[in-house]
Amino acid sequence: MIAGVAVVVPAHQEERLLGDCLAAVNRALDACPLPPHARHVVVVADACTDRTASIARSAGAHVVSTRHRNVGTARREGAKYALRLAHGLAGDALWLAATDADTLVPEHWIAGQLQLAREYDAMVGTIDVTDWSPRAPGSAQCFARVYQRGGGTGHPHVHGANLGVRASAYCAVGGFPPLPCSEDHALVTALEIGGYRVHRSRDLSVLTSAREDARARGGFGDYLTRIL
Repeated sequence: MIAGVAVVVPAHQEERLLGDCLAAVNRALDACPLPPHARHVVVVADACTDRTASIARSAGAHVVSTRHRNVGTARREGAKYALRLAHGLAGDALWLAATDADTLVPEHWIAGQLQLAREYDAMVGTIDVTDWSPRAPGSAQCFARVYQRGGGTGHPHVHGANLGVRASAYCAVGGFPPLPCSEDHALVTALEIGGYRVHRSRDLSVLTSAREDARARGGFGDYLTRIL
């Protein structure tokens, strides 16, 4: 049974969007059945020279400051800090959730993951876009055609902006690798190879940005540029 949860958010120069992201994360944590002392948010301020760290602290998050400029390393450092926060809690009782600083999670996001944790070791969800104005006209329709949401209960996607994993499973496969992109795919592949139960949820979808100045080269922003 899950007795603690930590949400890890990597952030590079995210003073404009981070506040809304953390407000949504805090709403999702408040709506979950765990007590306040068992809920944490860890923001990894990676190579930031703006107000990212101070905004995170104002929102009640723990802040880890790094200079790696590498999203895989940032997620890894955030998860390591989250594990320290949960010192004394068995790994199978701690849930690690991940999202991005330009992303808005729904209010049922944590509660839904904890429900899935009764049967699964990890969850990967889908994404949608909040605002298509940074992209060319017709981008929303193109994305809707190309982004396959799958049938039944599955889908083919993995997003660092929308995943969760039991801490014991995360540690057993070595955690997020220090990659500049696709660290989320590498983690989920390692979990599946290791025989852990991964649920591909269509019900836990998050909203993210369509900005063209992507923080992680090769990530979702570049994916949009390729398909649109």
